Amino acid sequence: MTAISSYIERSPKLAGLLFLAVILTACLTTLSTVTDTVEQYRAREASLDMLSRLELASQRGANKARPPGSPFFKGQTSTLASAALLQRITSIISKAGGTLVSTEVIQGPQSKEGYLTAIANCELEQDALQRVLYDIEASVPFLFVDQLIIQIPTGQNENGPLRITLAVAAQWAGGE
Repeated sequence: MTAISSYIERSPKLAGLLFLAVILTACLTTLSTVTDTVEQYRAREASLDMLSRLELASQRGANKARPPGSPFFKGQTSTLASAALLQRITSIISKAGGTLVSTEVIQGPQSKEGYLTAIANCELEQDALQRVLYDIEASVPFLFVDQLIIQIPTGQNENGPLRITLAVAAQWAGGE
């Protein structure tokens, strides 16, 4: 230690440079800490702003009335309710401009307990598929897409309609 202090005493320029380096290092460390603190503050403010917008949106959504009607498919028997489900799927596909190729109702051990399941094979344009999926899942009684298989046309008819296999499920209210 005495060797360093004696060397610094003999070379005042080196002592000045060393002092300047220590001061510069302290200033850079302080600047880095302040920058990090400001960035954390901005991120916190952005998160709080996003949270307040989400809370406001959820409050607006909570004030909206639920769509009228029962969320369950109704029918005296599962056959009648399945027919109503097929009719609903058919009308949704037709409204979107699609062509229904075939339909099938799944009953028994293949279907979940308390649910009706129908499979529709159809041809749809690509932009109509989004409308069909929205109409299926956005209205009452509630329908759920269980399976969606899309076959893209190949060969000379590459711009043709998509071949869609769509399995839709609805909860049945029983014989109500």
